[in-house]
Amino acid sequence: MKQVFAAIILLVGLNGCNSQTSPSDSIVQKAQDTKSVSNIAFETYPAALFHETTSYQLSNNAGYGFSQDGSKILMSSDQTGIFNAYTMSLSGTATPLTDSDDFPYYAQSFFPKDDRVIIQGDQGGNELDHVFVRKLDGELYDLTPGNALKADFLGWHEDGNIFYITTNEREATSMDVYAYQADDYSRDLIFENDKLNIGSISPNGEYLALVKTQTFANSNIYIANLKTKNTTPELVTQHEGNISYGSYGFTPDSKRLLFATDEFGEFNQGWTYELATKESKALIEADWDVSYIFYSPSGRYRVSAVNADGVTELELFDTQNNKPMALEGIPSGELSQIRFTADEKRIAFALNTDTSPRNIYTTDLQTGNSVKLTTALPAGVNEENLVTASIVRYPSFDGLDIPGILYMPKQASKATPAPALVWIHGGPGGQSTKGYSATIQHLVNHGYTVLAANNRGSSGYGKTFFHLDDRNHGEKDLMDIVYARRYLESLDGIDKDNIGVIGGSYGGYLTVAAMTYHPDVFDVGVDVFGVTNWERTLKSIPAYWGPIRDALYDEMGDPATDQERHRAISPLFHAGKITKPLYVVQGANDPRVLQVESDELVKAVRANGVAVDYVLFPDEGHGFQKRKNRITNSDRIVQFLDQHLKVPEAPE
Repeated sequence: MKQVFAAIILLVGLNGCNSQTSPSDSIVQKAQDTKSVSNIAFETYPAALFHETTSYQLSNNAGYGFSQDGSKILMSSDQTGIFNAYTMSLSGTATPLTDSDDFPYYAQSFFPKDDRVIIQGDQGGNELDHVFVRKLDGELYDLTPGNALKADFLGWHEDGNIFYITTNEREATSMDVYAYQADDYSRDLIFENDKLNIGSISPNGEYLALVKTQTFANSNIYIANLKTKNTTPELVTQHEGNISYGSYGFTPDSKRLLFATDEFGEFNQGWTYELATKESKALIEADWDVSYIFYSPSGRYRVSAVNADGVTELELFDTQNNKPMALEGIPSGELSQIRFTADEKRIAFALNTDTSPRNIYTTDLQTGNSVKLTTALPAGVNEENLVTASIVRYPSFDGLDIPGILYMPKQASKATPAPALVWIHGGPGGQSTKGYSATIQHLVNHGYTVLAANNRGSSGYGKTFFHLDDRNHGEKDLMDIVYARRYLESLDGIDKDNIGVIGGSYGGYLTVAAMTYHPDVFDVGVDVFGVTNWERTLKSIPAYWGPIRDALYDEMGDPATDQERHRAISPLFHAGKITKPLYVVQGANDPRVLQVESDELVKAVRANGVAVDYVLFPDEGHGFQKRKNRITNSDRIVQFLDQHLKVPEAPE
């Protein structure tokens, strides 16, 4: 499904990272301005305070997110400025498992029978992840050594003696599956892959679900029987026409595959496939996409989520009494990352709001009572000074309604209109959703309205809307961004003469495209590692993307045959048209949008005599992992906008 792969293709880029812990005394000093907004004292804060929030991410494995005795929760956090692995006690005390200040590490799973931990991480944003085990003595042991490989943790056998890792060490274009012994880390190759996407492995280790992506509108699920050694995958989704399928995982008893399909309407439904009878039936149907489904270790509880108009709605369902579980004592917000203790008496989960990054909670399932374990916002930020977003719609050039997420500054009014930015997500098929973004809140806190536009081609609004940009990227989707300005101009409290555009990755591409092909529409542009030369970008796709590359070629055009169109929609070749100030930021280790893309764009625009602010981070990739760099980037963006977009205040 294109929705599943959107994040794989080109990341959102402008990361709305939740951040972490106690800021230093110098950071706690609140900036600077205290203004009266509706008779309420209003404070603006420096970028450091927004990014000094703490990011928390629970372990990747839902069944082994707690230690074997249930006393510790496994998580990742950037409280030191970069992600490391931690355990957290039920009283909220965090203990580091890794102490990297260079490369990020993410916790994947506890071992089922002891306190060893599976950890994963790349090298400076190059996306070539390795999988490690943290031994009981603290040693970090690389289970997947090598210089050019990519590896991922896949899961555990139900007996707790075997775990699975995928790696492309044999063939760069395919991820093979290895079974590792938990006692000595010896391994066996159990599935030699041929360019299929690994979905999930059954708890009993007998079945492997794989997805073949023909296009982003058409895919299939295959099952390989690992027990019989007949590992030739069997097609289980025979169909005609364009239907997308994706694997959610297997049920705990290994009898059924949980899968997604858009066969019966605009949105993904959750279905089951019975491995013995080969029968399929509906499990969860909704008016929006079913994002995921999984079960607790015994199968008593089912967890599912629906993407409802940019808001994740999660349900914890008790299959014993066929009723949803109510969790007491938690604020309104988006629940995610539910993790169970082995005895299923307790869960941990994350909760996110527009005005606070994810905090970690734990709930006693017997009483329903919840306890908050973390405080993601630093003490220097008053949450009342942050902004809750509104979901809006606006008409595009052809009358199509475009969804958006609108953040209005508290300072904005008809008497004191605010400059504005159209924010564009990555993808092409990404989606802007509600939830905390340090960068957006920093912008809004400093007086900039932000409209996060979900232009045609965005996920979450049905398959028809999703495919409206196919083979016309930089055309109709770009017009949706152009018409976003018209919508902003219609709102009270907006400075109609000062509206810019900002985006990361594919959103960076549309940002620069707007500045190039519609040079009079936006007053400034902020490009975060955006594509500027489609000929080069499509040819440089990493080998490990495998069949996703072919699907992307189907959507974007094949560089071998569509050079003329790719050149026409690539801003680099038409950069002489750019006349408005431009901010460009790039990670030197980015494997998706190469540094040369930004280097050449900056050189070309400066040749026009146009003001360009170029920031290059030598230790980042496609998405900034280090807090210090996120702070620098946010600061530089606001400084750039204050210079080129905001009208100076008249002296008193």
